[in-house]
Parts: sequence; C-alpha cells; structure tokens
Amino acid sequence: MRETLSRGEARRVALAAQGLAASRPDSPGTRQLNQAMGRMGVLQIDSVNVFARSHYLPLFSRLGPYDTAVLDRLLFARRPAYVESWAHVAAFIPVADWALFQFRRDDLVAKYGDGEWMQRHAEIVDWVRAELAARGPLRPAEINHDAKKRGGGPWWDWDVIKEALERLFLFGEVAIAGRRGFERRYGLAEHVIPAEVLANPVPRDEAVRELVRRAARAYGVATASDLADYWRLRDRPAVTAAIGDLVDAGELAPVTVEGWTSGGRPAKAWLHRDARVPRRVDATAILTPFDPVVWFRDRAERLFEFEYRIEIYTPAPKRRFGYYSLPVVVGDDVVGRVDLKADRQASRLLVQSAWWEHGAPPHAAERLAAELRLAADWRGLETISVAGWGDAADDLARALPQAARH
Repeated sequence: MRETLSRGEARRVALAAQGLAASRPDSPGTRQLNQAMGRMGVLQIDSVNVFARSHYLPLFSRLGPYDTAVLDRLLFARRPAYVESWAHVAAFIPVADWALFQFRRDDLVAKYGDGEWMQRHAEIVDWVRAELAARGPLRPAEINHDAKKRGGGPWWDWDVIKEALERLFLFGEVAIAGRRGFERRYGLAEHVIPAEVLANPVPRDEAVRELVRRAARAYGVATASDLADYWRLRDRPAVTAAIGDLVDAGELAPVTVEGWTSGGRPAKAWLHRDARVPRRVDATAILTPFDPVVWFRDRAERLFEFEYRIEIYTPAPKRRFGYYSLPVVVGDDVVGRVDLKADRQASRLLVQSAWWEHGAPPHAAERLAAELRLAADWRGLETISVAGWGDAADDLARALPQAARH
C-alpha cells in the first residue's frame, strides 16, 4: 500500500472513492442509485430548494440526469430501503443502518430524556405517543388538527407537538415514515423500522469502528478529523481506537499526503486498502454544499485549496459569491462555483453568479456550460440566463450562446 500521496493523487483518490471518477450511465435507474448511495453511505437532507432539493443533487453529480421519482420511491415507499436518521446530520441512511446509531440515541436519551422540557410536557408527549400508536404515522398538522377538534387548551400548541415529535425521533421512539412534499410523517419506530433491526442494536464500540471503517472507504484517504466528521463522531478517543483496530486488521494504512500539515508537521492520514489511485480523473460535476466531497470545509481546503462557506444567512450586500453557490468540479479539482436558482414560473435556470478558482483549465467554461444544460433539462427548465456577477460570468455566457443575460 502507498506510503505517500501527492496533492493530485489525494484528490483523485477522494473523487474516485465518492464515485465521481466513473463514467455516467446512459439511463440511471434503481440499481445505479443504490450503488451511488452505497458509496456515500448517507444522503444529507436540507430544506433549501432554490435550485433543487439538496438530497437530489449528489446523485445527479455522480450519475447525470435521472428520474427523481425513482429516488423518491426508494426513500418514501411504504417499506422504503432508506430511512431518516441523525447520521452526518439529518440524512437518509439504509434502513439496516438504524441499528448502528443506537448509541447516539442512547446518549440523547441520557442527556435530555428526563430533562426539564420532557417533564414539563409529559402529558402531551404521552398523548402524542398514544396518537401514533392508535392512528399510525401522521404529519404534525394532522395531530394538531385532531387536538383542536378535541377542544384542547394552550398545551395543544402546534410547536409543542412538533417539539415532542422531534425529541421522540432523536430518542429513537419515533421514526420518519416518509414525507408529504417536504413535511415529515412521524410514526412509532416499531411501525417503520423492521423488527429484526430494532431487536439488534449495535454496541457502541462496534458501531464506532464500523462507522469509521465506512467513512474511510467513502473518503479513500483521510485524517482522523475527516473520519470523525463523516458521521459527526464527537468521541475522539473512540475514533482513534477504531483507527488503530482498522490498521491492525490491515484495512487502513498510514500515509503522508503532500501539503497536509498539522502544527507545522505532516498530518497523520490513512489510506483505505480498497482505495484506487487513478492516474487521471476527468469529471465534470456541480456539487451541493452538502455533498460529502465538500461538506467538511477543512477537508475541502486541504484537498482542493478551496475555501468554502455558504452564504444563505449572510446579508446580501456582504455576500462574496452568492446566496447558494455550488462548487464546480472539472477534471480532478474544484475549479469554480456557481450560484443557481430555478425560476420555475419562467422555466429558466438562472446563473446568479459564476466564479473561477485557481487552476481552472482553459476548457472549464465549455465543460460547465454543458453541465448546466444537463442540469436545466433535468429540472425541466427550458432556458438559461447568466447574470454579470463574478469573474467567470462572461466566460460562461460565451460558452452558452443561446443563454439570456440578466
């Protein structure tokens, strides 16, 4: 196994591990979606829908245009293959992996289960449990409507019902049984999660070791901080112990990566035994801010020298790159970012800003333009319009001669 990696090799390992080095299939369907999900292990959820729901984008980045209804069936069917959990953060994971996170739910119960809020609202929490037991999975609005019909007093407040549901979800008593639009349906865990999964929670040390193993495979090459962040593991001694076990088992090997430092010395990193070191990666992809390739900002800076912050909560006059700028991969590097918005009423993809990063190749505008055409078609948008903000905007407009300007 390799003992050293150059910057370029580390980038290519990381992109290959995430499935961005492979050719896109002609007609991606259920099998390809499951394969891509298997590589990532997790699909982060976010409510922002300015261009597309964030959980749709990682699969577009890897597979190209696909039918989101197929993914919806995988995620929201009566007995879905995936379920929501607090994994990286709120995310979809395979149903079987529910058992891997029991230690996290146990910690939350220990911290909050007998706390002041639960004691103060014990009556409504019990009532919510009873409603779900009697009626099956429900949206919060359905529970609130029923409470109003019963003539409840102030304690039937919708916010308290929603808080009770969210706490029971974090504790593992409740699971998400799909969504209507983007509104969750909550059900008792035994009504959503298979009995054999609920009956076999994974012990803490074993779960942490398995999660570190999966993070290492998903990243290809990683530091301990990278491996901990993939699943937001806060117990660093447990992560360190898991890494040691995986090294002893021959699954991980120490590696030095050019430019990766800590305290002025080479940073400790590990290479997964199944990681490929491609000689060349020629990807073109637009990434969501919540893609595993860039979701840990420290790693994005180490891998791509790409400083990334989303600016949703930044006042408009203070934004550097735009409301929801998306990283752009061309070749084996992040070479730019574009702020995209779907004007659904006008059936137009708006490129609100476009920027280059260091090392953008001469053909980057043409490659990005082709990806934007695919993205517009995928979202059912007929035209593209490019604003004038950003040092890549004019290059991109020239590569999109049919595009409007705004």
